Amino acid sequence: MRAPCTPVSVTGLGLITPAGVGREATWEGMLSGRSAAATDPELKGCAVDLSCRIPLMTPEQARIGGGKAWRMGRFSQLAVLAAREAVADAGLDPAGWDGARVAVVIGSGLAGAVHLEDQTIRHHQGGPELVSPALVPMLISNMAAGEVSLDLGAHGPSLATETACASGASALAVARGLLSAGLCDIAVAGGAEAAVTPVIASGFQRMGALSSRVDEPGAASRPFAVDRDGFVISEGAAILVLEREADARARGRRRYARLAGAGQTSDAYHPTAPAPGGVHAEAALRSALAEAGLGPADVDHVNAHGTSTPLNDLTEAELIARVLPHRPSVTAAKGVLGHSLGAAGAIEAALTALTIHRSTVPPIANLTPDNLPFDLDCVTGAPREQRVRAAASHSFGFGGHNVVLLFTTED
Repeated sequence: MRAPCTPVSVTGLGLITPAGVGREATWEGMLSGRSAAATDPELKGCAVDLSCRIPLMTPEQARIGGGKAWRMGRFSQLAVLAAREAVADAGLDPAGWDGARVAVVIGSGLAGAVHLEDQTIRHHQGGPELVSPALVPMLISNMAAGEVSLDLGAHGPSLATETACASGASALAVARGLLSAGLCDIAVAGGAEAAVTPVIASGFQRMGALSSRVDEPGAASRPFAVDRDGFVISEGAAILVLEREADARARGRRRYARLAGAGQTSDAYHPTAPAPGGVHAEAALRSALAEAGLGPADVDHVNAHGTSTPLNDLTEAELIARVLPHRPSVTAAKGVLGHSLGAAGAIEAALTALTIHRSTVPPIANLTPDNLPFDLDCVTGAPREQRVRAAASHSFGFGGHNVVLLFTTED
């Protein structure tokens, strides 16, 4: 077993999701176990017109300020707002910190796809003069990290991860590495996505990834259920503030959890399908455990990737049952939130940290014990009070990207 890496603490959380705007609203929405899915007027005419949208924000909640919002893609705006909440939650003041020692790492899968789609229509209808001069910065995937760095005055490494639906989790793994290597003292990291568009939704529908339950939106996303048939496309952002545990203790800050290990592997098997048996995802889980200095039996809880698609849920369920046969509790946020693509891994990591901190596991929406075909201890119906000492958060992305984050308590 390898030696554990530098302990890294989660000291701040910022969340903007379909369950609510802000950390507390999102948590309450998760505990409700009610899906946020609904018919989306902007997807009218699509074969599947369901999505999970972020609730309408108040002007104060949505305020970017400084006349900057016009140049920013929606995914970048969400990242900035979530980062502000996370930094404030960590008790940090950008006006007083050493910005050269602050890193920003943010993942996104489709970044500004919504703006490319809109501007392509404008160009087709009216020519090049109708194309926004801000199209490129609204589009490119590094700009969430770039805009957060600008907003916070963070002059350390500023990086973007793009590993499809594992992007947000990859960002946290990279940020942890920067802290462990001494390249920064504070890392502001996570994921942001806002790609619910007719073309993107149609692309997922054409490949058979979306649920076809258009007549019952609230029941469409059902991770691990025997009758699952696909995910509901979503949007959102989560930013976590990470610090070396010793530094967080020296500041006297509350710590949600320790990010104790991160495992990353590649299937090298298929562009969109997982490798049979989840063998390389298993390697990522075992790598995360080794970095944390733990064994499989130490895992009390799993925040599953749980897409609600037939093949992915089957592969993940087999992985959990095989590596963790002691049946830790399992939850899957996509039942409530839908699939926010590149933001999902960061959102689920934040929820895992909250689960540890609050000793409460949110339930999986639309799943009941009688329609669970796997030998898993899935939390259903209502939240479960549980003291969680170690939890794994799974993220898997198109291209065969596997990322597992291992969180533990600090007491």
